[in-house]
Amino acid sequence: MSTATAPAAKQAPAPGTPRPDGSRSVWHRVKDFEPPTRFLPVFVTFALLVGMFGVGGARYDGFADPQTVLSLLTDNGFLVVLAVGMTFVILTGGIDLSVGSNVALSTVIAAKTLQMGWSPLLVVVTVLVVGTVLGTLMGLLIHYLDIQPFIATLAGMFLARGLCYLISAESIPITDDTFSTWAFSTLVLPGGYYVSWSAVVALVPVAVAAFVLASTRFGRTVYAIGGNESSAMLMGLRVASTKVAVYAISGFCAAFGGILFSLYTLSGYSLNAVGMELDAIAAVVIGGTLLTGGRGYVVGSLLGVMVLGLIQTFISFDGTLSSWWTRISIGVLVLVFVVVQRLLTRRQP
Repeated sequence: MSTATAPAAKQAPAPGTPRPDGSRSVWHRVKDFEPPTRFLPVFVTFALLVGMFGVGGARYDGFADPQTVLSLLTDNGFLVVLAVGMTFVILTGGIDLSVGSNVALSTVIAAKTLQMGWSPLLVVVTVLVVGTVLGTLMGLLIHYLDIQPFIATLAGMFLARGLCYLISAESIPITDDTFSTWAFSTLVLPGGYYVSWSAVVALVPVAVAAFVLASTRFGRTVYAIGGNESSAMLMGLRVASTKVAVYAISGFCAAFGGILFSLYTLSGYSLNAVGMELDAIAAVVIGGTLLTGGRGYVVGSLLGVMVLGLIQTFISFDGTLSSWWTRISIGVLVLVFVVVQRLLTRRQP
């Protein structure tokens, strides 16, 4: 007499176990997701930005309004462009102290040439060429004469600021109709929100730089130089032209930022942008770019600029704090990020 064996009970797969076809549920993929370590500083900066918005929204009415974000872009568009150029420089392990003076020189040249009756388009081209040439000269000094970036760009800073006073020691108002139209042009978004076209234009270099750094040979060379310049040379990479080019890019971005700053203030003045180079460096560091070079993302620098702008927004909404708290807060943030960078790099083999 044969006996039938009852089929064994089918057990449910353990949570997270792959399906027969090798796939996993969306929930388990999200839950087990671990971002690459190289992206961690950017995520930290983004989390800081979101946390600051959350705290501000809880304390002040209207702080969390989307218009606040758009206003940050409008008020800091020129700094965004500066941070893009500074990111290229710091990724190679360099520094550029001349960008603030380059901004001031750009505003003075723009205001003076417009006052002389030049075409606005010719003014823009002239400013961009002057800024790029200044950056290129510093790059040549740094690579071919082996001058430290700090010293070469410090000399460039004094040169640009001196040229400002040579052109005009007084503030020059910009009354050109075309520049005024550019300055007050806004993009109206759904919901009645608005942002200046200058802020929109400032995001273009961010997108271009992100593509160049991520998807081109030039971008890979920039990272390689910051990681180890000697190794980059042994690999046959174009170290000389790339090092000169990053300072040319920084000069171009400083001039571009100067044009946006002249639209923001509608004036040119020798004392414009004093200390702005430090703001650009702070934004890049807070955005997660290593000061020693070789690691960082331009999107992080954009987030760093937003963090700096949000600190100022906190001060404005509070109304009782001195504006010097902005500098104190930025100093503390930069110190914290530099210490964290140091600790992370020490743990690496």
